[in-house]
Amino acid sequence: MNILAVETSCDETAAAVVRDGYEASSDVIASSCEAFVKYGGVVPEIASRKHLEYLSDVCGKAVSDAGMTFGDIDAVAVTYGPGLIGALLVGVSGAKAIAYALKKPLIAVHHIKAHICANYIESPMLKPPFVGLVASGGHSHIIYARDYVDFEILAKTRDDAAGEAFDKVARVLSLGYPGGPLLEALAKNGNDEAYKFPRVKFPNYDFSFSGVKTAVINELHRAKQANADINKADVAASFQKAIVDVLVDNTVSLAIRKKTDKVVMAGGVACNKTLYEAFAKKTKQHGLELYCPKPRLCTDNAVMTGCCAYFMAQQEEFADMGLNAFATVPL
Repeated sequence: MNILAVETSCDETAAAVVRDGYEASSDVIASSCEAFVKYGGVVPEIASRKHLEYLSDVCGKAVSDAGMTFGDIDAVAVTYGPGLIGALLVGVSGAKAIAYALKKPLIAVHHIKAHICANYIESPMLKPPFVGLVASGGHSHIIYARDYVDFEILAKTRDDAAGEAFDKVARVLSLGYPGGPLLEALAKNGNDEAYKFPRVKFPNYDFSFSGVKTAVINELHRAKQANADINKADVAASFQKAIVDVLVDNTVSLAIRKKTDKVVMAGGVACNKTLYEAFAKKTKQHGLELYCPKPRLCTDNAVMTGCCAYFMAQQEEFADMGLNAFATVPL
C-alpha cells in the first residue's frame, strides 16, 4: 500500500510516500524557518502563504522521488490537527484535492499520533503497549499506547510546552531563532548546577514549565539591576536540566506504573541529546527499553503521517471530502 502523506501543521511543508507503513519511499521537506528568523518565531500568516507556495511542488517531488506516478498512489493522508489553523487548512485542502482527483481514499491523521508512529519507522520491531513522551514546541504529552494508533493521554502540560519554554528562554538570552537547538549548544559549555531553577511536579504527573521560564527571566533581571555579570551558558545548562529532569522522571514513573517495559520519545525536543542521554540512563536503571527516532523523524515530517495512516487504513478509518482542519483536537 503506497500512501502519499502531507504535513503542514507549522512551518514545514512536507510530503512523503510511505509503503506498507514501514518503508519511506520518499521524504521531502520544504521549511520556511528562515523567513521567521527576524521575527524570533513563526508568523502563522506567513507560514500559511509559504505552504501555498511549496505544497504542489513538494507533493510532486515526493511521488517522483519514490519512482512513481500519481496513478501508483493507493491513498492520501494528511495532518488535520492540532497545529496552526491556516497552515493546516492548506495541507487539508491540497490533500482533499489530490484524493478527489485520483479517486483514492483520504486518511485524516492526528499530529501527536503521527509523532509517536515515527518510532515504528525507525524501529519496526517496536510493538505496543508502551509509554511515550511527545515533546515539541506546541506539545508536552505523556501517552500510553494500547495499540498501534490507540493512544491515551496520561499527562500533559498545564501551560507552556517544553519546546515553547526552550524558545522563550533562548529569546531572553538573545540567542536567536530557532531557540531550542541554540540553547542546547550554549548549554554544552555551562554548569548545569550553577542555578537551582524550580521543578514543578503534580501528583498526576502533569507538566508546568512557565514557572521555570519565569525563574530564568527573574534571574536575568536581578543580575541586570545589580549590574552583575551573568554566565549565559550556566543559565542555559541549569534551565535545560530543570526541564529534562521533569520530562524524564514523569515519563519513566508512569511507565513503571503502567507496568510496561518500553519507553518511546517523539517530537522536536526529542532531538535534544541531553534529554536522550538522561532518558537512556534512567530507563537502564529500571530495566526499560528506550526507543527514539533519528532527528529528521523527530521534527515535523510527512513520513510519520504516512506511517500512522497505514495503521488507520488497516482499520478502515477513512475521512470524507467534508474533512476540516482543527487547531486543537482531542487525541
